[in-house]
Amino acid sequence: QVQLQESGPGLVKPSQTLSLTCTVSGGSITTNNYYWSWIRQPPGKGLEYIGYINWSGSTSYSPSLKSRTSISRDTSKNQFTLQLSSVTPEDTAVYYCRMASGGNDYWGQGTQVTVSS
Repeated sequence: QVQLQESGPGLVKPSQTLSLTCTVSGGSITTNNYYWSWIRQPPGKGLEYIGYINWSGSTSYSPSLKSRTSISRDTSKNQFTLQLSSVTPEDTAVYYCRMASGGNDYWGQGTQVTVSS
């Protein structure tokens, strides 16, 4: 069974870059047809899709966040990373990493990130 674990700073200052890492176990991030996503949930709001990186390293981002988002991977560590630049308090949320492939859907437990000075 695939397991995902988010890690990164819980507090980021406005205008800085938020950086989170998702460490994957029980499966390889290079396995065909696996999509590795970042999703967030601001307080009191629904889930918001941020973007993904797939098994071949191709990426796709939400249009609303595309200009500030970068998702990359380290295949040697079986990790993928989210970077969100120029953050504001509106980027405060619980951030989740997720794997989806066919009927399989696995999520990390989520990590709280607060943007505040």
